[in-house]
Amino acid sequence: MPELYLLDTSAIFTLTDEEEGAEEVERLLRRAQAGQCQLAACSITLMELYYVTLQEQGEDEAARLIGLVKAWPLRWIYPDEKTLLLAGRLKASYRLSVADALIAAVAKLQRATLVHKDPELAVLAAEVKLLSLPLKKGLRS
Repeated sequence: MPELYLLDTSAIFTLTDEEEGAEEVERLLRRAQAGQCQLAACSITLMELYYVTLQEQGEDEAARLIGLVKAWPLRWIYPDEKTLLLAGRLKASYRLSVADALIAAVAKLQRATLVHKDPELAVLAAEVKLLSLPLKKGLRS
């Protein structure tokens, strides 16, 4: 079975905002399209993409972005109770946002490589396989 990569919200914004590391996310999308790997994202990423874009650029751009990423070769994962409880454990154990804890729990349970550029996620290296994109100052939140 092809390797599974879970895109964090920061990885998606890396590509859509054409930040350093966008070529890596684009490469993963091409590989997924060719059946060489699988891509997934946690459903909370939809909320993050939407609210950040809505705040910064308005309703039309937020809707456009959601339409764009929903057309990508991603499997959207919606958390069940097991995932939520693991996210709670990760949140209690590390200094993570609720969204980051949930995304990390999905990655861990799916045995996926978490693709991100969020420095907060570095503490999870013993819990989750990480593919870190180049960090930038002033990350979106």
